Amino acid sequence: MTIQLNTDKNLTIHQEYEEKIQTQLNEGLSRYSDLITRLEVHLSDENGSKEGLDDKRCLLEARITGKEPIAVSNLGNTYDLAITGALSKLKSSLEKVAGKMKSH
Repeated sequence: MTIQLNTDKNLTIHQEYEEKIQTQLNEGLSRYSDLITRLEVHLSDENGSKEGLDDKRCLLEARITGKEPIAVSNLGNTYDLAITGALSKLKSSLEKVAGKMKSH
């Protein structure tokens, strides 16, 4: 599974944080690694340099072999919360896809 990390112009990610995100996603999605060919991660700050609640956004787009991509997003006060929420939503969606693929 290839993980591609994208950020908006308001965010610069340091190498250590990028590695932490990659590890979190690899571990969280290890059960579905045979389904996912590529995972795109889009991190953005919804209101730029201004302060705000739940303004950090994480969009995860999973490319699945032989299926349409699945995209989920989540907002949080921090990027960690946004990523964790989006990962949880993606796992739920992948569970449904995996279940349908097994039943066919």
